[in-house]
Amino acid sequence: MEYTNQENILKQAGLSEEQAITYEALLEKGPQKASTLATWTGVKRGLTYKILEQLENMGLVEKKGGTGTVAVFYPNHPSLLLDKMDRDKKNLDIAKEVVMAGVGSLSSKYNMIAGKPNVRFYEGVEAIEKITNDYPEKDTEIRQWIDISSALEHIKDATVSYLYKRVKKNISKRMLVSDSSQNREYAKKGSALTEFKITKSKLPTAIQVYDDTVSMLTLSNEKQIGLLIEDPSLAETMKSIFDELWEKAETTPTLPPSLGKE
Repeated sequence: MEYTNQENILKQAGLSEEQAITYEALLEKGPQKASTLATWTGVKRGLTYKILEQLENMGLVEKKGGTGTVAVFYPNHPSLLLDKMDRDKKNLDIAKEVVMAGVGSLSSKYNMIAGKPNVRFYEGVEAIEKITNDYPEKDTEIRQWIDISSALEHIKDATVSYLYKRVKKNISKRMLVSDSSQNREYAKKGSALTEFKITKSKLPTAIQVYDDTVSMLTLSNEKQIGLLIEDPSLAETMKSIFDELWEKAETTPTLPPSLGKE
């Protein structure tokens, strides 16, 4: 028997073709034995039992009888399809978060085989969120170029939050900050697990290097662009450049460090 419009509605709700046919048959014919349903729908009896079990797990079908008597399957109200869709959406959102959290490491494995760097691009609020929530997994130090006064102006909450999390993870940082009176004053006050030196370079983009990762985040109100690049050679090169610049940069006097700044 063919089920067209109603079957399509059920499939839109996430049922497979066989599940839709079986559930619609119950709605049309009322409570049925599995063998009767199989005859009515044309779905093999063994598969019909499996489908009925699936529909029962979804809450769309209720089984009565069995264990000495032949089980009869009753359809539950179709409004439960909406509950099913809500559950599916919630499960999909959770699964998406899990995949997003793990896709970076999976991409790294793929790119190591393919010989390509793993490059992730973000814009807007997502750029700030992704860059400021990425921390080393192997290294215990971060190397960074930054105009810290600009970071505090444009992304203060994320900057302060990053410091607290970094200190909690016991990750130190060496910061090359651009030369300005505000940055010199900030460096003088000190910050937990942080060393400062002054560079003459202009730094409209914050750059960090750790593990095999180079991260970049623009610091402006007009746009936020973030890049996470995973590549061992690139990261090693950037670390070497930073170390050479660090040796030549101006050391700033600092007071005892305090938590609450970055």
